[in-house]
Amino acid sequence: MGMFHSMKVGDLTIDSIDWEMTPEWTFGTFESWGGRERIRNNNERIYYFYIDNWGDEPKLCLMERGVKHARIIAEIKAPAELVERCVDGQGEAAFYERTFAIDESVRTWLIEHVLDNGDASLVRPIKEVVVIEDMGRSLPLWDGTRDAGDLIALPAESAALTDEQVADLITSWNFFDAEHNPGGRFVNHLHDSGQRTIVDQRTGLMWQSSGLDIASIRSINRSIVELNRVGFAGYHDWRLPSLAEAMSLLEPIQNDKDLYLDSNFSGEQPFIFVAGQRHPGGYWFVDFKQGRAFWSSGTIPGGFGRLCRTLSP
Repeated sequence: MGMFHSMKVGDLTIDSIDWEMTPEWTFGTFESWGGRERIRNNNERIYYFYIDNWGDEPKLCLMERGVKHARIIAEIKAPAELVERCVDGQGEAAFYERTFAIDESVRTWLIEHVLDNGDASLVRPIKEVVVIEDMGRSLPLWDGTRDAGDLIALPAESAALTDEQVADLITSWNFFDAEHNPGGRFVNHLHDSGQRTIVDQRTGLMWQSSGLDIASIRSINRSIVELNRVGFAGYHDWRLPSLAEAMSLLEPIQNDKDLYLDSNFSGEQPFIFVAGQRHPGGYWFVDFKQGRAFWSSGTIPGGFGRLCRTLSP
């Protein structure tokens, strides 16, 4: 836990830095059921440093974290070579892993130059900006019918698929995939069905326009049970989409949210679980940020959920 080094970020005084917290541990600590032993209550805030490597150059940042709360509050102007060495020391990382724990060299530099009345000019506060999400053009209203005459029945069952089978599925249905089929495109017929749902009359599916927050596959499945119990949008048969169904939403061009997805879907679920495991191991996901299918663990970092249901004939 923290060693009680203090620092100021604008008008905020931070009394303790958690040196043990890392981006990898935040899911289990703040998002998953049964993983909050370190957190006394939902209002508690923990502060930790990490490396953000999503842009052209890696940055050293300070994160404020709590249960269902995450806010980058400052960028630290550390020497570029120090931060780059830290990233290089992480070894080869998956394409979706772009946030890293700091190493001992970065920690020592922070203690010597930034913390405990250090050089305030090295701390650049980041002001929180509230952004209202653009949900795209207005879709035609759903007329209650399942299809518009060209219904395609995609594989809906959960299946354990090999890498080769996934590549074949993508090309056989002509889904866009930045790696396996960059020239592909599946044409949807999207309609606004109200109550944060969207109907695709091409596939006969109703979708959540938003979805479930990041969690482990076990937590996602528990959330689906609860969502069906209360009846989201009046329905009780929501489920994870199959890989084919989720791939059908991929668009070949990124929208204004930098997602390969129609803008009427929220950008808060950049990659989602599907109802299919990978053979010989792992879980399949569809990544709207990268425009492709990929596989990973079903626990850390977990995934988001965008549920669907099959419309009645």
